Amino acid sequence: MNKEESHKMMKKPFLSVSSSVVALVLVLYLYLCFVPICVFAVSADSYSSSSSSTAKQHLQFGENGEFKILQVADMHYADGKTTPCVDLLPTQFASCSDLNTTAFVHRMILAEKPHLIVFTGDNIFGFDATDAVTSLNAAFAPAVSSNIPWAAVLGNHDQESTLSREGVMKHIVGIKNTFSQFNPDNAHFIDGFGNYNLEVRGVEGSSFHNKSILNLYFLDSGDYSTVPSIPGYGWIKPSQQLWFQRTSAKLRRAYMSKPDTEKGSAPGLVYFHIPLPEFASFDSSNFTGVKQEGISSASVNSGFFTTMVEAGDVKAVFTGHDHVNDFCGELTGIKLCYAGGFGYHAYGKAGWARRARVVVATLEKTEKGGWGTVKSIKTWKRLDDQRLTAIDGQVLWSKSSSCKLLLYESNLVTF
Repeated sequence: MNKEESHKMMKKPFLSVSSSVVALVLVLYLYLCFVPICVFAVSADSYSSSSSSTAKQHLQFGENGEFKILQVADMHYADGKTTPCVDLLPTQFASCSDLNTTAFVHRMILAEKPHLIVFTGDNIFGFDATDAVTSLNAAFAPAVSSNIPWAAVLGNHDQESTLSREGVMKHIVGIKNTFSQFNPDNAHFIDGFGNYNLEVRGVEGSSFHNKSILNLYFLDSGDYSTVPSIPGYGWIKPSQQLWFQRTSAKLRRAYMSKPDTEKGSAPGLVYFHIPLPEFASFDSSNFTGVKQEGISSASVNSGFFTTMVEAGDVKAVFTGHDHVNDFCGELTGIKLCYAGGFGYHAYGKAGWARRARVVVATLEKTEKGGWGTVKSIKTWKRLDDQRLTAIDGQVLWSKSSSCKLLLYESNLVTF
């Protein structure tokens, strides 16, 4: 029995949704449909009403020299307004359902205006989802209605309803505005479903507008071990690591090629669901955030962390799965980060607000006043409270260790 199942056995409240919550969701939906959220650049040949794994897709930095990513982890969406919430204060239960999760996504989109939304698995809680297609469509509806590009990977619960793991990913890649891909075309064999990369190119009109200066990797970390002698959760397999190595090397060559030859590699960010065993390397003295439960990684170490270190381009890894952990710690030059639990039908901790992680990459200014390559990558989290409070601002990576950046890391984000 996994921890979500055991938690459900302890707490199974059946709750109704107040009319005020429904009204809030409706107002937010109408607002999103008619008010432009943000301006983003996407290649005309790659962006359409529906995406497929064969489309060549890339994103671009905004005219302000920034690219912002909103990470949503563990929505655990089920059947909407009839789905109860768990782990809340007694005063919160009467008006809580999946619609609270939906409203939180809408609020985050309005507050942060991201260029990309990334859903890092357990998007639906299959055991309680009557129909997987309906639940998936409802879970991703805020991203779709915002008209912002979004991407998703699978967790360990997405396939437990009426679609197989393969079927879930095939459905996701057909939803409007998604940049998700089923699997890479150039991989003759690869484990899992939803291994792909996205390129983020420089500002339109700059010398880097046709070159990826920020690389995003997405991997399927599996669900449960299929090896009888190995209990527990799944892991990133050798075939996936080989694809990652080849993709990283290809992107490095492109970054160093003419015109505007650059040294080294463009920074890379990696997203998947189940944390690596290396997440257990930290304690309260060497991370930012909180650790309130054990690290639920696979019981074997597949070596993917070493693979990323050897590749040399990965600056940060982002996962979900352990809902009441939200820390970032650095190991061998790579930040390992949790997002913290997002969904209200997912286990949490009463009095500890649901939350989301934001990452923003900022470009350096050139001598001529234009935009160059990535200068720094920063992160913070927002809580689902009245003010969407921002906490734990920190620098994940920068080209220099200037006093200015170090000072930023020692203070909370201000808005």
